[in-house]
Amino acid sequence: MKKIILKIDGMTCSACSNGLEKFLNKQAAIKEASVNLIFSNVSIEYDETSLTIKDLEDFVKKAGFKSLGEYKIEDELIDRNNKKDFIIFLIAPLLIIFLLFILFNDTLRNTYPYYFSLAIISIFFIIYGFDILKNGFKSLILNTPNMDTLVTVSVGTSFLYSIYNLILILFFDVKDFSLYFESSAFVIYFVKLGRLVEGTFKDKTKDAIKKLVTITPPYGLIKQGNIEKGYIEKKVTLDEINVGDIVVSRKGEKISVDGEVVNGSAYIDEAFITGESKPRNKVIGSKVLAGSVIKDGMLEYKAEKIGKESTVSKIVTLVAESSGQKITLQKICDKVSGDFVYFIFLVSLSSFFIHLLLGSTFRDSFTTFITLLVISCPCALGLAAPLAVVVSVNECLKRGILIKNNKVLENAMKTNVVVFDKTGTLTYGTLKISKIINYGIISNEDILKIVGSIEAKDTHPISFPFKEYLSENKIKGYEVLEFENFVGMGLKAKIDNDIFLLGSSKILEKFNVENKRIEDEKSLGIDGCTIVYVVKNNEIISLIGLKDEIRESSYSLVDTLKENKIKTIMLTGDNNEVAKQVSLKLGIDETKANLMPQEKFNIIDKLNEDNNFVMMIGDGINDAPSLKRAFISVAIDTGADVTLNLSQVVIKNNNLENIFKLITISKKTLFIIKLNLFFAFLYNFIAIFIASGLLKAIFNVNFSINPSVASVVMVLSSLVIILNTFIFKIFVAKIEVR
Repeated sequence: MKKIILKIDGMTCSACSNGLEKFLNKQAAIKEASVNLIFSNVSIEYDETSLTIKDLEDFVKKAGFKSLGEYKIEDELIDRNNKKDFIIFLIAPLLIIFLLFILFNDTLRNTYPYYFSLAIISIFFIIYGFDILKNGFKSLILNTPNMDTLVTVSVGTSFLYSIYNLILILFFDVKDFSLYFESSAFVIYFVKLGRLVEGTFKDKTKDAIKKLVTITPPYGLIKQGNIEKGYIEKKVTLDEINVGDIVVSRKGEKISVDGEVVNGSAYIDEAFITGESKPRNKVIGSKVLAGSVIKDGMLEYKAEKIGKESTVSKIVTLVAESSGQKITLQKICDKVSGDFVYFIFLVSLSSFFIHLLLGSTFRDSFTTFITLLVISCPCALGLAAPLAVVVSVNECLKRGILIKNNKVLENAMKTNVVVFDKTGTLTYGTLKISKIINYGIISNEDILKIVGSIEAKDTHPISFPFKEYLSENKIKGYEVLEFENFVGMGLKAKIDNDIFLLGSSKILEKFNVENKRIEDEKSLGIDGCTIVYVVKNNEIISLIGLKDEIRESSYSLVDTLKENKIKTIMLTGDNNEVAKQVSLKLGIDETKANLMPQEKFNIIDKLNEDNNFVMMIGDGINDAPSLKRAFISVAIDTGADVTLNLSQVVIKNNNLENIFKLITISKKTLFIIKLNLFFAFLYNFIAIFIASGLLKAIFNVNFSINPSVASVVMVLSSLVIILNTFIFKIFVAKIEVR
């Protein structure tokens, strides 16, 4: 199966997107299609052995829409709102108003020039709205009616009926007639106005994406040459930079591509992707991200990820994909809005015939029919959920919270248990060598050289201080053979003819090494150290104590979770003493230490069986099984990789306070969606009640709406949803942890 995202032109409401989605999912060899109304794209998973991209685009065309090709992040910079056309066509309704209200008198009212003026102007507008009428007609033929269908039927019937009456006036001198030319023009114009407003707000909801798209510089400096002939710097476009090239960036410039620093040092601002305003110090071996701004210093870095493989590109694509994943409420909205179109057709036709049967004139009955079609378009209903979701995803992104699955916004609010890994999650993960207990076999320097040589082949946070020791002291390590990593226990390797074991006490148990140093382990543990046993040929030669500081944000997060009656649990592979020290300082409810990855998984599994909604937070590597089993999985980005494939959420700035912000945003998102839906349904109920004549029939209130007014009211309904969501956006932006 292959996955592709196509950019779609012609989608205007949830009924449109729902119709396209249904049509595509009916096609053979398409496993799943998910349409994103806000981003105007469709994600399709299909069998590439049976279908081509051309086949998929043909399906889109048959459904009444147009494929603009494969979705690119640059698409978000294209203005598709046609503001110029809209302004030009503003002249026409002004002419209509001039004719109807300024020149309105008995003399002009009954002249042929007046009638023809209305007809010509309405034709002018039908040409302007031809895309709407074309899509509406196709949707009607395909039995996937949408908002365009309602507009097409209302405009088409009113225009054709007006033409019919105009013929009667011209050739049969009919005196009792009705013309709806101005209604046709007004409906099309205000539908266009509504779409322009919606499009403008949709663009604003994607501001975070747009900033990411434009964050990388258009050019970069690559270093060419060699020591003998000298080096030169060449200015090239980003497309000309290849993996392995040495790129140079200086103070005030942006990093061109993702890479690893090979020379120099600098403080870099990565706020665009992490939400962290404090610049980070980058030295040799550090990773840098495209788009970061160098605040001070100079760097030479080796290009590692370019183009679509860069962190920025992956995140933008990921956000676009995740935005197409629909939460339960959104699926319900799509279903309702799709069925709602059929309901409106039924109500409109029923109202037409009932009015005729009750003695109303054909003119009044027909006006009611047209008005109901126009005023009940499900625009507001279609915007209620997706706008709120995209706003929330973007607000999270600004804080360095990368949401990969929109269901997180629906589920995070249910969290009642938060499970933490320790090293690299609750703590910084930047361990420092605190104490060495040497049992006299070899010197401390040689112990650190041996351990550093072996740990250089590993990526666990415990390996970093030993790698740093070799680097800072410019020590060349030993040749390491037969390297093995026993997850959750430690490492095994051969140097010269000696076999070494490094790790926790569990590595001793695995290889049946007698542990005579338990008291020393306890002593280091009480001091808050993580312990590394060093074993040579089945004999313990040293214990090394490493210290790790607790993150400042860990304190505030745990306190806030407890205030909100959310249980906290720490699961760690570290020893009991160290775990106890961290747990007591933070006030964590429950702690389990000396755990293997499978044991962590089993604990998460048991919590799930007890009907808990578990959020697991880890470093995304050793905790992968537990993360996948949790109700919501959150990975702390260590900077070594984006870790996009391991969890539903990635905290890019390692600020744990964002965990509770995520839970809060989840609650507020569901609230605003429900509020939007309430307004949308209330509007439609009131609109149908008034437009159908029930207000007059039941309460004897002489108040009615014509099609022109209905088109204005339809736009206002969408504006209410947009305004409500915009207020929500402002509120979300102010969410902080107490």
